[in-house]
Amino acid sequence: MTVIRNHSLKAFNTFGVEARAANFASAKDLDTLRSLLTTFRNDPIMILGGGSNILLTQDLPGLTLHIGLKGIEIVEDDAQQITLEVQAGEQWHDFVLYCLDQNYGGVENLALIPGQVGTAPIQNIGAYGVELKDVLVSCQALHRDTLALKTFSHDDCAFGYRDSIFKQALKGQYLITSVRMRLRKINHNIQTKYGAIAEVLTQKGITNPGIRDVAQAVIEIRQSKLPDPKELGNSGSFFKNPVVDQTDFDRFIKQFPSAPFYEVSEDHYKIPAGWLIEQAGLKGYRDGDAGVHHQQALVLVNHGHATGQDIWTLAQYVQNSVMAKYGIALKPEVNRY
Repeated sequence: MTVIRNHSLKAFNTFGVEARAANFASAKDLDTLRSLLTTFRNDPIMILGGGSNILLTQDLPGLTLHIGLKGIEIVEDDAQQITLEVQAGEQWHDFVLYCLDQNYGGVENLALIPGQVGTAPIQNIGAYGVELKDVLVSCQALHRDTLALKTFSHDDCAFGYRDSIFKQALKGQYLITSVRMRLRKINHNIQTKYGAIAEVLTQKGITNPGIRDVAQAVIEIRQSKLPDPKELGNSGSFFKNPVVDQTDFDRFIKQFPSAPFYEVSEDHYKIPAGWLIEQAGLKGYRDGDAGVHHQQALVLVNHGHATGQDIWTLAQYVQNSVMAKYGIALKPEVNRY
Protein backbone atom coordinates (compact mmCIF):
# COMPACT_ATOMS: atom_id res chain seq x y z
CA MET A 1 0.00 0.00 0.00
CA THR A 2 1.74 3.14 -1.27
CA VAL A 3 0.48 6.58 -0.24
CA ILE A 4 1.90 9.56 -2.15
CA ARG A 5 1.98 12.93 -0.38
CA ASN A 6 1.10 16.24 -2.07
CA HIS A 7 0.28 14.53 -5.36
CA SER A 8 -0.80 16.43 -8.49
CA LEU A 9 -4.26 15.48 -9.77
CA LYS A 10 -3.93 17.21 -13.14
CA ALA A 11 -3.57 13.89 -14.95
CA PHE A 12 -6.47 12.39 -13.00
CA ASN A 13 -9.25 14.75 -14.11
CA THR A 14 -10.38 15.20 -17.70
CA PHE A 15 -10.69 18.97 -17.33
CA GLY A 16 -6.91 18.96 -16.83
CA VAL A 17 -7.07 21.52 -14.02
CA GLU A 18 -4.32 21.66 -11.43
CA ALA A 19 -5.21 20.55 -7.93
CA ARG A 20 -3.21 18.60 -5.39
CA ALA A 21 -4.10 15.74 -3.08
CA ALA A 22 -2.68 15.84 0.42
CA ASN A 23 -2.50 12.03 0.17
CA PHE A 24 -3.06 9.86 -2.90
CA ALA A 25 -3.33 6.09 -3.22
CA SER A 26 -4.65 3.55 -5.73
CA ALA A 27 -6.46 0.41 -4.55
CA LYS A 28 -6.29 -2.61 -6.85
CA ASP A 29 -7.98 -5.11 -4.50
CA LEU A 30 -10.53 -5.14 -1.68
CA ASP A 31 -7.93 -5.71 1.06
CA THR A 32 -6.04 -2.57 0.05
CA LEU A 33 -9.31 -0.69 -0.22
CA ARG A 34 -10.32 -1.66 3.31
CA SER A 35 -6.85 -0.89 4.66
CA LEU A 36 -6.83 2.61 3.19
CA LEU A 37 -10.34 3.36 4.42
CA THR A 38 -9.28 2.23 7.90
CA THR A 39 -6.02 4.19 7.94
CA PHE A 40 -7.74 7.41 6.88
CA ARG A 41 -10.97 6.77 8.79
CA ASN A 42 -10.82 10.16 10.53
CA ASP A 43 -9.88 12.12 7.40
CA PRO A 44 -11.95 13.33 4.45
CA ILE A 45 -11.77 10.78 1.62
CA MET A 46 -12.50 11.59 -2.02
CA ILE A 47 -13.13 8.58 -4.26
CA LEU A 48 -11.60 9.04 -7.70
CA GLY A 49 -12.50 6.91 -10.71
CA GLY A 50 -11.72 8.06 -14.21
CA GLY A 51 -11.92 11.74 -13.24
CA SER A 52 -14.39 12.34 -16.06
CA ASN A 53 -17.29 13.69 -14.02
CA ILE A 54 -15.56 15.99 -11.55
CA LEU A 55 -14.49 19.61 -11.40
CA LEU A 56 -11.70 20.26 -8.91
CA THR A 57 -11.90 23.82 -7.58
CA GLN A 58 -9.44 23.37 -4.70
CA ASP A 59 -6.70 21.16 -3.31
CA LEU A 60 -8.04 18.05 -1.59
CA PRO A 61 -7.32 17.31 2.09
CA GLY A 62 -7.23 13.84 3.58
CA LEU A 63 -7.05 10.96 1.10
CA THR A 64 -7.78 10.90 -2.61
CA LEU A 65 -8.50 7.24 -3.29
CA HIS A 66 -8.22 6.00 -6.87
CA ILE A 67 -10.15 2.82 -7.71
CA GLY A 68 -8.02 0.33 -9.62
CA LEU A 69 -10.01 -2.92 -9.32
CA LYS A 70 -9.91 -4.81 -12.65
CA GLY A 71 -11.56 -7.84 -14.20
CA ILE A 72 -14.58 -9.14 -16.12
CA GLU A 73 -16.21 -12.43 -15.05
CA ILE A 74 -19.07 -14.46 -16.55
CA VAL A 75 -21.73 -15.04 -13.89
CA GLU A 76 -24.56 -16.59 -15.93
CA ASP A 77 -24.64 -17.72 -19.54
CA ASP A 78 -27.33 -19.25 -21.73
CA ALA A 79 -28.23 -19.30 -25.42
CA GLN A 80 -29.86 -15.86 -25.38
CA GLN A 81 -28.27 -13.81 -22.60
CA ILE A 82 -25.12 -13.44 -20.56
CA THR A 83 -24.55 -11.80 -17.18
CA LEU A 84 -21.14 -10.27 -16.54
CA GLU A 85 -19.62 -8.98 -13.31
CA VAL A 86 -17.29 -6.08 -14.10
CA GLN A 87 -14.88 -4.63 -11.58
CA ALA A 88 -15.20 -0.93 -10.77
CA GLY A 89 -11.79 0.09 -12.11
CA GLU A 90 -12.44 -1.05 -15.69
CA GLN A 91 -12.77 1.80 -18.19
CA TRP A 92 -16.37 2.01 -19.40
CA HIS A 93 -15.57 2.39 -23.10
CA ASP A 94 -13.11 -0.52 -22.95
CA PHE A 95 -15.95 -2.61 -21.53
CA VAL A 96 -18.23 -1.55 -24.39
CA LEU A 97 -15.56 -2.58 -26.90
CA TYR A 98 -15.21 -5.93 -25.12
CA CYS A 99 -18.97 -6.48 -25.46
CA LEU A 100 -18.88 -5.63 -29.15
CA ASP A 101 -16.05 -8.11 -29.71
CA GLN A 102 -18.13 -10.81 -28.01
CA ASN A 103 -21.38 -9.76 -29.78
CA TYR A 104 -23.03 -8.89 -26.47
CA GLY A 105 -25.75 -6.29 -27.04
CA GLY A 106 -27.19 -3.65 -24.76
CA VAL A 107 -24.44 -1.08 -24.19
CA GLU A 108 -23.56 -0.12 -27.78
CA ASN A 109 -25.40 3.21 -27.51
CA LEU A 110 -23.19 4.04 -24.52
CA ALA A 111 -19.95 3.85 -26.50
CA LEU A 112 -17.23 6.44 -25.89
CA ILE A 113 -18.64 7.61 -22.55
CA PRO A 114 -15.58 8.42 -20.42
CA GLY A 115 -15.05 7.17 -16.88
CA GLN A 116 -14.94 3.89 -15.03
CA VAL A 117 -17.54 1.17 -14.59
CA GLY A 118 -17.79 1.79 -10.84
CA THR A 119 -19.09 5.32 -11.26
CA ALA A 120 -21.66 4.39 -13.93
CA PRO A 121 -24.44 3.36 -11.49
CA ILE A 122 -24.02 6.50 -9.39
CA GLN A 123 -24.82 8.68 -12.37
CA ASN A 124 -27.01 6.13 -14.18
CA ILE A 125 -25.06 7.03 -17.29
CA GLY A 126 -27.06 7.29 -20.47
CA ALA A 127 -26.89 8.35 -24.10
CA TYR A 128 -28.92 8.04 -27.31
CA GLY A 129 -32.01 6.50 -25.74
CA VAL A 130 -30.25 3.96 -23.49
CA GLU A 131 -29.35 4.13 -19.79
CA LEU A 132 -27.27 1.89 -17.55
CA LYS A 133 -30.42 0.86 -15.68
CA ASP A 134 -31.55 -0.94 -18.86
CA VAL A 135 -28.83 -3.58 -18.43
CA LEU A 136 -27.82 -3.45 -14.75
CA VAL A 137 -28.78 -6.45 -12.63
CA SER A 138 -27.05 -5.43 -9.39
CA CYS A 139 -23.92 -3.86 -8.02
CA GLN A 140 -21.69 -4.63 -5.08
CA ALA A 141 -20.61 -1.82 -2.80
CA LEU A 142 -18.39 -1.37 0.23
CA HIS A 143 -19.69 0.66 3.16
CA ARG A 144 -17.08 3.31 3.88
CA ASP A 145 -17.48 3.08 7.67
CA THR A 146 -18.30 -0.55 8.45
CA LEU A 147 -16.26 -1.91 5.50
CA ALA A 148 -19.02 -4.46 4.89
CA LEU A 149 -19.90 -5.48 1.33
CA LYS A 150 -23.53 -5.16 0.28
CA THR A 151 -25.29 -6.16 -2.93
CA PHE A 152 -27.75 -3.62 -4.32
CA SER A 153 -30.39 -4.98 -6.66
CA HIS A 154 -31.62 -3.00 -9.64
CA ASP A 155 -34.58 -1.74 -7.62
CA ASP A 156 -32.39 -0.93 -4.62
CA CYS A 157 -30.44 1.52 -6.77
CA ALA A 158 -33.54 3.73 -7.22
CA PHE A 159 -32.44 4.90 -10.65
CA GLY A 160 -33.67 8.16 -12.13
CA TYR A 161 -32.52 10.47 -14.89
CA ARG A 162 -28.76 10.79 -14.22
CA ASP A 163 -29.58 9.81 -10.67
CA SER A 164 -29.51 6.94 -8.18
CA ILE A 165 -29.69 6.23 -4.47
CA PHE A 166 -25.91 6.73 -4.38
CA LYS A 167 -26.43 10.42 -5.21
CA GLN A 168 -29.37 10.77 -2.82
CA ALA A 169 -30.10 8.88 0.43
CA LEU A 170 -26.78 6.99 0.42
CA LYS A 171 -24.57 9.75 -0.94
CA GLY A 172 -21.01 9.35 0.30
CA GLN A 173 -21.76 6.17 2.26
CA TYR A 174 -20.80 3.44 -0.21
CA LEU A 175 -18.03 2.73 -2.69
CA ILE A 176 -19.10 0.60 -5.66
CA THR A 177 -16.66 -2.27 -6.24
CA SER A 178 -18.30 -4.19 -9.09
CA VAL A 179 -21.34 -4.10 -11.38
CA ARG A 180 -23.36 -6.98 -12.83
CA MET A 181 -24.98 -6.46 -16.22
CA ARG A 182 -27.21 -8.69 -18.34
CA LEU A 183 -26.62 -8.46 -22.08
CA ARG A 184 -28.18 -10.07 -25.14
CA LYS A 185 -26.28 -12.61 -27.23
CA ILE A 186 -28.94 -12.83 -29.96
CA ASN A 187 -32.02 -10.83 -31.02
CA HIS A 188 -30.33 -7.57 -30.16
CA ASN A 189 -32.62 -4.67 -29.28
CA ILE A 190 -31.29 -2.11 -31.73
CA GLN A 191 -32.00 1.50 -30.69
CA THR A 192 -31.56 4.06 -33.47
CA LYS A 193 -34.36 6.57 -32.89
CA TYR A 194 -32.54 8.98 -30.60
CA GLY A 195 -30.26 11.72 -31.88
CA ALA A 196 -28.60 11.41 -35.27
CA ILE A 197 -27.96 7.65 -35.22
CA ALA A 198 -30.51 6.83 -37.93
CA GLU A 199 -29.23 9.68 -40.10
CA VAL A 200 -25.62 8.49 -39.86
CA LEU A 201 -26.63 4.91 -40.66
CA THR A 202 -28.64 6.08 -43.67
CA GLN A 203 -25.65 8.06 -44.94
CA LYS A 204 -23.60 4.87 -44.71
CA GLY A 205 -26.25 2.91 -46.60
CA ILE A 206 -26.89 0.64 -43.62
CA THR A 207 -30.53 -0.46 -43.53
CA ASN A 208 -30.27 -3.40 -41.13
CA PRO A 209 -27.78 -2.26 -38.49
CA GLY A 210 -26.12 -4.48 -35.92
CA ILE A 211 -24.70 -3.46 -32.57
CA ARG A 212 -21.30 -2.63 -34.11
CA ASP A 213 -22.96 -0.32 -36.63
CA VAL A 214 -24.84 1.50 -33.87
CA ALA A 215 -21.72 1.82 -31.70
CA GLN A 216 -19.67 3.17 -34.61
CA ALA A 217 -22.40 5.71 -35.42
CA VAL A 218 -22.49 6.82 -31.79
CA ILE A 219 -18.69 7.11 -31.70
CA GLU A 220 -18.68 9.23 -34.87
CA ILE A 221 -21.45 11.48 -33.56
CA ARG A 222 -19.75 11.96 -30.20
CA GLN A 223 -16.38 12.64 -31.80
CA SER A 224 -17.94 15.24 -34.10
CA LYS A 225 -19.55 17.06 -31.18
CA LEU A 226 -17.39 16.39 -28.15
CA PRO A 227 -13.73 17.37 -27.90
CA ASP A 228 -11.13 14.79 -26.91
CA PRO A 229 -10.15 15.54 -23.28
CA LYS A 230 -6.55 14.73 -24.19
CA GLU A 231 -6.58 17.68 -26.58
CA LEU A 232 -9.04 20.06 -24.90
CA GLY A 233 -9.89 19.65 -21.23
CA ASN A 234 -13.58 18.88 -20.63
CA SER A 235 -15.94 16.56 -18.80
CA GLY A 236 -18.44 15.92 -21.57
CA SER A 237 -21.94 17.20 -20.92
CA PHE A 238 -21.65 19.65 -18.05
CA PHE A 239 -25.39 20.12 -17.47
CA LYS A 240 -28.36 17.77 -17.29
CA ASN A 241 -31.15 18.20 -19.80
CA PRO A 242 -33.84 19.89 -17.70
CA VAL A 243 -37.17 18.12 -17.22
CA VAL A 244 -40.13 20.48 -16.71
CA ASP A 245 -43.75 19.90 -15.72
CA GLN A 246 -46.77 20.64 -17.89
CA THR A 247 -47.27 24.17 -16.60
CA ASP A 248 -43.67 25.25 -17.24
CA PHE A 249 -43.61 23.43 -20.57
CA ASP A 250 -46.78 25.15 -21.81
CA ARG A 251 -45.33 28.53 -20.87
CA PHE A 252 -42.02 27.72 -22.52
CA ILE A 253 -43.32 26.25 -25.79
CA LYS A 254 -45.79 29.10 -26.24
CA GLN A 255 -42.91 31.56 -26.10
CA PHE A 256 -40.47 29.37 -28.09
CA PRO A 257 -42.62 27.20 -30.40
CA SER A 258 -39.70 25.92 -32.47
CA ALA A 259 -37.79 24.55 -29.48
CA PRO A 260 -36.95 20.82 -29.51
CA PHE A 261 -38.28 18.65 -26.68
CA TYR A 262 -38.86 15.04 -25.67
CA GLU A 263 -41.92 13.75 -23.84
CA VAL A 264 -40.81 11.98 -20.65
CA SER A 265 -44.30 11.25 -19.31
CA GLU A 266 -47.83 12.51 -19.77
CA ASP A 267 -47.03 15.77 -18.00
CA HIS A 268 -43.24 16.10 -18.03
CA TYR A 269 -40.95 17.12 -20.87
CA LYS A 270 -37.19 17.12 -21.41
CA ILE A 271 -35.68 20.18 -23.11
CA PRO A 272 -32.13 19.89 -24.52
CA ALA A 273 -29.79 21.95 -22.36
CA GLY A 274 -27.40 22.42 -25.29
CA TRP A 275 -30.15 24.12 -27.30
CA LEU A 276 -31.00 26.44 -24.41
CA ILE A 277 -27.36 27.45 -23.98
CA GLU A 278 -26.79 27.91 -27.71
CA GLN A 279 -29.96 29.98 -28.16
CA ALA A 280 -28.88 32.12 -25.22
CA GLY A 281 -25.92 33.12 -27.40
CA LEU A 282 -23.26 31.29 -25.42
CA LYS A 283 -22.03 28.69 -27.90
CA GLY A 284 -18.30 29.38 -28.30
CA TYR A 285 -18.34 31.92 -25.45
CA ARG A 286 -15.02 32.29 -23.65
CA ASP A 287 -13.89 33.96 -20.46
CA GLY A 288 -10.14 33.65 -20.29
CA ASP A 289 -9.28 29.97 -20.70
CA ALA A 290 -12.71 28.78 -19.53
CA GLY A 291 -15.14 28.41 -22.39
CA VAL A 292 -18.29 26.94 -23.90
CA HIS A 293 -17.35 24.59 -26.72
CA HIS A 294 -17.85 26.02 -30.21
CA GLN A 295 -19.47 22.83 -31.55
CA GLN A 296 -21.48 21.61 -28.56
CA ALA A 297 -22.80 24.23 -26.14
CA LEU A 298 -23.47 21.59 -23.49
CA VAL A 299 -19.73 21.13 -23.02
CA LEU A 300 -17.57 23.48 -20.96
CA VAL A 301 -13.87 23.38 -21.80
CA ASN A 302 -10.47 24.32 -20.46
CA HIS A 303 -8.50 26.05 -23.20
CA GLY A 304 -5.27 25.48 -21.34
CA HIS A 305 -4.78 27.27 -18.06
CA ALA A 306 -8.25 27.68 -16.56
CA THR A 307 -8.60 26.82 -12.90
CA GLY A 308 -11.47 24.75 -11.60
CA GLN A 309 -12.91 27.90 -10.06
CA ASP A 310 -12.72 29.66 -13.45
CA ILE A 311 -14.80 26.89 -15.00
CA TRP A 312 -17.27 26.92 -12.11
CA THR A 313 -17.70 30.69 -12.45
CA LEU A 314 -18.45 30.17 -16.15
CA ALA A 315 -20.96 27.42 -15.31
CA GLN A 316 -22.81 29.81 -12.99
CA TYR A 317 -22.85 32.46 -15.72
CA VAL A 318 -24.41 29.95 -18.12
CA GLN A 319 -27.01 28.96 -15.53
CA ASN A 320 -27.93 32.57 -14.83
CA SER A 321 -28.16 33.41 -18.54
CA VAL A 322 -30.48 30.48 -19.30
CA MET A 323 -32.64 31.25 -16.29
CA ALA A 324 -32.93 34.91 -17.30
CA LYS A 325 -34.02 34.06 -20.86
CA TYR A 326 -36.14 30.94 -20.36
CA GLY A 327 -36.99 30.70 -16.67
CA ILE A 328 -35.50 27.20 -16.67
CA ALA A 329 -32.88 26.04 -14.16
CA LEU A 330 -29.88 24.09 -15.43
CA LYS A 331 -28.39 21.59 -12.98
CA PRO A 332 -24.77 20.45 -13.32
CA GLU A 333 -24.16 16.84 -14.25
CA VAL A 334 -20.56 17.24 -13.11
CA ASN A 335 -19.64 16.95 -9.43
CA ARG A 336 -17.75 19.91 -7.97
CA TYR A 337 -15.12 19.55 -5.25
